[in-house]
Amino acid sequence: MKRYIYLISPKNIKSSKFYKDLNSVLKTKTVKYFQLRIKNKTFSDLIKISRKIKKIVKKNNVKFIINDKPIVAKIIDADGCHIGQKDMDFAIARKILGKKKIIGVTCHNSKNLALIAKKNGANYVAFGSFFMSQTKKTAFKANLEILRWAKKKINMPTVAIGGINSSNYKKILFNGANFIACSGYIWNNKKLDPASAIKNLIKK
Repeated sequence: MKRYIYLISPKNIKSSKFYKDLNSVLKTKTVKYFQLRIKNKTFSDLIKISRKIKKIVKKNNVKFIINDKPIVAKIIDADGCHIGQKDMDFAIARKILGKKKIIGVTCHNSKNLALIAKKNGANYVAFGSFFMSQTKKTAFKANLEILRWAKKKINMPTVAIGGINSSNYKKILFNGANFIACSGYIWNNKKLDPASAIKNLIKK
């Protein structure tokens, strides 16, 4: 089964139940990347959480990405990091992590930012937001045309982000995205537990 899901963590990890849920979700074998994106933890807590997650992702053969903090990624030997336009400079992140690690870059709705990311040596680019999202408020709205453009012009993996769920993800994939980023639909779904939510994405 093709792994086309780029799974982003919930904003807060409140209990040990999260780790069980994560393992259940990753067992579906559809997640290629898992990104840890939490903002309100101390550095030492982030390291502890990252180490617990690393064991789960490794067991399930999923790439582990740390948001915004290449130093944490280096310390725990994650597969890489993801940086936004307001985060650390790409060249510094690459220097910290080395050439073999994955670095993804947020490009919002900008072809120019994507071209710069490719020139700098990014491993993938992320576009969005494509739909309304409760997970992350953003002023940037992307349309499907940028996915078609990226497939033709930059020839590198693309991740689509923002409000993606079981009713709209096919549209994203059909227009050229390699991966769909999911967070709220999996972790904050009022009708389905995380494992059921991801299975709902697979079967539709």
